[in-house]
Amino acid sequence: MGQRHDTLSFLSDYGTDDEFVGVVHSVVHGIAPDVRIVDVTHGIPPHDVRAGGLALARSAQYLCPGVVLAVVDPGVGTDRRGVAVEVGGGQSVLVGPDNGLLAPAVAMVGGADRAVSLTDPAWHLPAPGTTFDGRDVFAPVAAHLATGVDLAELGEAVDPNGLFPAVVSAAGVEADGLHAEVWWIDRFGNAQINAGPEDLAELAGGDAGHDRFRVRIGERVLPARLVAAYDAVEPGGLGLLVDSAGLVSLVMARTSAAVDLGLGPSDPVVVEVADGPEGASTPVTLGARPGTGGGGR
Repeated sequence: MGQRHDTLSFLSDYGTDDEFVGVVHSVVHGIAPDVRIVDVTHGIPPHDVRAGGLALARSAQYLCPGVVLAVVDPGVGTDRRGVAVEVGGGQSVLVGPDNGLLAPAVAMVGGADRAVSLTDPAWHLPAPGTTFDGRDVFAPVAAHLATGVDLAELGEAVDPNGLFPAVVSAAGVEADGLHAEVWWIDRFGNAQINAGPEDLAELAGGDAGHDRFRVRIGERVLPARLVAAYDAVEPGGLGLLVDSAGLVSLVMARTSAAVDLGLGPSDPVVVEVADGPEGASTPVTLGARPGTGGGGR
């Protein structure tokens, strides 16, 4: 027997309009009635493995030790693998499709200890079709893991370093600035980019206290200040804020930066250093849209 787990954290792109989430809950409870299920989110955009992987990575260090069930699976029914991945010396196991969804979270918590391909149907539900592995494969496997079934019982061992890699990019400082891209737009319209405060410090020649920048989005160049709170951004202005995930977000005070800037996930952004009291920039007018953003979580 393996280690028992009393918490199962569940993330998917299922939404809440259909019965999918409730059915998965019921399958888990039918096998592991004492397990607590934490719904991390079911609002991942349909089929968006990248967004699901980033959400799981943002959450990983705050999830209770236990089983993590993650399903964003556009390749369901194909030859893509289903896997269970042990991390943290057995404290947690991640279950889901091997399509890049799990890789960012596995990396965030220090890498995988063991991994198996879910090849033993004895641990699955009988399936009338091949389109709902969340119900028929991943949920029962996750529930059995919670009851103490050892990882090795579930299928063939695979190289824990051979998981399908995450489909995410890295920011980099180049001659004309810090080249980044938008990773996530939260419900407040804050636009998180794939850069941290250390990247801004590198851009500023090692000066971690430098707070004046310019943000280039297409042909527009906007002045921006490094701030510590949403309301520290001047009305109509743009701020760079280190968010709750430790990454830089483009923010505005009590309005949606994403809407005002016309930004969406994967859009490119270049951050430049600005000198002087205002910094040389192209004059712009940013129209605030009250009630659409700039909130905390």
